[in-house]
Amino acid sequence: MKAVHFGAGNIGRGFIGKVLHDNGYEVTFADVNAEIIDALNTDHEYTVHISEENGASYKISGVSGIHTANDTAKLAETVAEADIITTAVGVNILPIIARTLAPHLANRTTDRPLNIIACENAVLATDSLKAAVLAEVDEVALSNVGFPNSAVDRIVPIQKNDNILDVKVEPFYEWVIERGKWAGENKLEGVNYVEDLMPYIERKLFTVNTGHAAIAYYGKTLGYTTVSEAMDDEKVVAYLREVLGETTHYLTENYEFTEAQQKEYIEKIIARFKNPYLSDDLDRVGRGVLRKLGPNDRIIKPLVYLHENNMDHEALSKLVMYTLQFDNSEDPEQVEMNARIESAGTDGFLAQHSKLGSQLIEEIKSSI
Repeated sequence: MKAVHFGAGNIGRGFIGKVLHDNGYEVTFADVNAEIIDALNTDHEYTVHISEENGASYKISGVSGIHTANDTAKLAETVAEADIITTAVGVNILPIIARTLAPHLANRTTDRPLNIIACENAVLATDSLKAAVLAEVDEVALSNVGFPNSAVDRIVPIQKNDNILDVKVEPFYEWVIERGKWAGENKLEGVNYVEDLMPYIERKLFTVNTGHAAIAYYGKTLGYTTVSEAMDDEKVVAYLREVLGETTHYLTENYEFTEAQQKEYIEKIIARFKNPYLSDDLDRVGRGVLRKLGPNDRIIKPLVYLHENNMDHEALSKLVMYTLQFDNSEDPEQVEMNARIESAGTDGFLAQHSKLGSQLIEEIKSSI
């Protein structure tokens, strides 16, 4: 069985590539990073280290690489033979991947099932990838091709390894895939297949991602620079619990998760955040402020729901203010946000960008 994975970064090698390898796939990584691609084609293996005390190490062998810009003939051949194609490139890069993939999919001659899965930190990313592919090829070319959406969760800490290919990852991981859109019967082990993916997408988004944002934006106001520093302060942990208590109300109101199930999930997430082997830089965790203040993202969506339903939302209101005060001049989105606030004011920015009404904006401004 053969797999092609677009994105040979740490998530690709340490998470998706490892799961595919453990399922017996011969994995080919496609990327534009010539240094990593050359190393893959020289070594044909790397090691995944689990970031915990006495963490295990796993050898990932039989791998190779393709430079997507230079090796188009090799890419065409590899796509033609693939049983599964995955991505971990960032949702903004998916249209480029679609244009790269489309002509090779149209030239596939096998009727063997193929599944294409975008493993991105975004809602229904595979649907976006499929739409971009369909803009390039006729749907007939995609017969017997499945495009299941997925939700992925694994923390990869900042790291510097002696071997460029080796990667450290946390012990926990979750990969959830839409069962109904999967082509064929050959499913992956170590993956959870579900009929309705949205509960798992939003549970992760409004617990892991909202929680990470709370640590980054509140922790920075207290002068901390890393997740570990922030999580050593009980004020940060207490605030984190307040935020996740509010998002719990959203999740249990909209899905079948019980309060007890969500409480157990939160404790697992907090333990992950406290793992000193996973500490990250708060500037890195907090970058992308425009996306994170988007109307359907980790802060604003649950906040608006709770506000509209007269439920507690003070901690999330504070989180908006902490986000607005975040100071990272190396984040292009931060620079753009600051310019927009200077032009339109806080009220104008939140109304235009986050689509908030005046009453909620006033509550946010008076929250801290």
